[in-house]
Amino acid sequence: QVQLVESGGGLVQPGDSLRLSCIASGRTFRNYAVGWFRQAPGKEREFVATINWSGDITYYADSMKGRFTISRDKARNTVYLQMNSLNAKDTAVYYCAAGEAASERTGMYDDWGQGTQVTVSS
Repeated sequence: QVQLVESGGGLVQPGDSLRLSCIASGRTFRNYAVGWFRQAPGKEREFVATINWSGDITYYADSMKGRFTISRDKARNTVYLQMNSLNAKDTAVYYCAAGEAASERTGMYDDWGQGTQVTVSS
């Protein structure tokens, strides 16, 4: 099992940026794909971005392309989500998850963090 802890969330204004971190411990994290998902109040959890085990393949949800960037630092067992040009629709709890392969589907991930709140408001 992989233990995941997200951090970096907070309250920001529209147009601001945030960088979320997902720090892992446990079994060999570097061999696993990592996905970021988010869940707004009253809505289903939705895919944000994913990165494969080597870090050379990434996928993004259409609404995040050009604004969000996912990356990983294997030496630090950390995956990052850089979020730019944030707007109110980005308000949600953001979760990272580890799985065998990069995927948009939540069911492909075995281990999840507890989430970090991102609130975009003026």
